[in-house]
Amino acid sequence: MDILLLRFDAPLMSFGGVMVDQHGPTEQFPGLSMLAGLLGNAMGYRHGDADALEALQARIEYAARWDVEPEALLDYHTVDLGQEKMREPGWTTRGEPEHRAGGPAAAFGTHQRYRHYWANGVMTLAVTLKDAGTPNLDELAAAIVQPARPLFLGRKTCLPAAPLLAGRVEAENVLEALRRTPRVVGRVRPQRREERNPTDDRKVNACWPAYLGETEQSRQTGIYDRRDWRNQIHAGRRIRIEGLLEIAP
Repeated sequence: MDILLLRFDAPLMSFGGVMVDQHGPTEQFPGLSMLAGLLGNAMGYRHGDADALEALQARIEYAARWDVEPEALLDYHTVDLGQEKMREPGWTTRGEPEHRAGGPAAAFGTHQRYRHYWANGVMTLAVTLKDAGTPNLDELAAAIVQPARPLFLGRKTCLPAAPLLAGRVEAENVLEALRRTPRVVGRVRPQRREERNPTDDRKVNACWPAYLGETEQSRQTGIYDRRDWRNQIHAGRRIRIEGLLEIAP
């Protein structure tokens, strides 16, 4: 199997989860819709290219691991919708005007927002495309190196600090490719002597497709990471494996 190795190295990343009220959470690992958006953006797809994005999302298969564990960061901000410049209808990503609904407090009050990020982490991903179709893996690799537009890791504020394409390998599956790929070195945060366990130096937090099976230190996890691109909503639940993965020395 032909597999691309991607490196997510950025001051901030965010892998959007199910939004609750004014909280925009981040999952521990990226989801299918996030990767479809990232790779589609590299290919030059637009938000309204629903068929192309749906097809790409359905073909993506990946495994991911944290080489450098990140720190959780919470960004709190407010917006005063009562300002004169904010009272006019806004425009949606579909190019249509949209009025704010609700009473005066909802439409013109001061809104609080909480955005969750991962800070200072480094992640390695093994990504491939199932079945034949457009794009193929060669086209995808070329687009990642020379993207049609600037790329970001979850939100537009999350700019990569290094090139995303880290290599290309042949492996039985994405989990095996991830297991064989050496860990990023030189960026791991030092631990106090009493916290360090030498036997765990090669174990990293990872996720991979459910059909590849569990390890002793992993579990099945239900996630909601597929997007209905035509209606701009998240839809569908699937199972993946999350837990500790032992990688090659």
